[in-house]
Amino acid sequence: MKSLEKFGAFVSKNMALIVVICSAVALIWPASFKWAAPQITTLLGIAMFGMGMTLKVEDFREIFRRPRDVLIGVLAQFTIMPLLAYGLATAFGLPAELAAGMIIVGTCPGGMSSNVMTFLARGDLALSVSMTMVSTLLAPFITPLLTWALAGAWVDVSLAAMMMSIVKVVVAPILLGLVINRLFGSTVKRIVKILPLVSIVAILLIVVGVVSVNSARILETGLLIFIVVILHNLGGYGLGLCVAKIFRMNIAKSKAIEIEVGMQNSGLATTLAMTHFGAAAAIPGALFTVWHNISGSIAANYLSRK
Repeated sequence: MKSLEKFGAFVSKNMALIVVICSAVALIWPASFKWAAPQITTLLGIAMFGMGMTLKVEDFREIFRRPRDVLIGVLAQFTIMPLLAYGLATAFGLPAELAAGMIIVGTCPGGMSSNVMTFLARGDLALSVSMTMVSTLLAPFITPLLTWALAGAWVDVSLAAMMMSIVKVVVAPILLGLVINRLFGSTVKRIVKILPLVSIVAILLIVVGVVSVNSARILETGLLIFIVVILHNLGGYGLGLCVAKIFRMNIAKSKAIEIEVGMQNSGLATTLAMTHFGAAAAIPGALFTVWHNISGSIAANYLSRK
């Protein structure tokens, strides 16, 4: 167990580099990870289950202790990132599938990576976790509605099908993990340190699976999409910080809002895009995963000194 914990800590610390290396392998040698592509729904469910097992009912009390901060952060995330994605997709004239994939990235809730980066940045971790939980629980309703409203000009969006997908692969696994933690807390406590490793490996396999089946398309249009993804992520950081400043939040809260708004649950975005709009639509989500782990690490290192 100790060896797994050390390996998990190593993987967490070097996730950005590992994602880049594995994605490069999948791009150059697609056959190496094509087997993972059909399993992305299962893999995301595993990642979310791992996240759920790290949560306790008590964690939700924080939401009610500071509803104003959480509400501001969640509203910022569900307005800034979707509208920014729509604006970039329109400005760069992205093809329909890629535009839809970009918008799905923008409409998804926050993910686990933002919590890690907020911790490393010495930000308000409790606020970050609360924002992630609330945005995730709202995702079955808000993500499909925003996707339908913003991506409907490019592709047909089935609200019911997308809602059910999010419930199955996100909400249900998280709630199951929460229940297991509640019932078997002592057992979970012994393995809690390796649970992030399970989620990281699952998300990594989702990314390389998508890269492998889209290698030719990425080599053809990857630079353009990567530029759009970078602008989306950096815009989220910048505008998230502006919102925190407008509401005169302290430095710790500002760090949490900035990171939480800029970093999305790109694993969910990739899964939804692949399931509902095709393999090409999953490219923005996969590239976002690669990039936001790099930018998040840089941002956390810089912000930790402030």
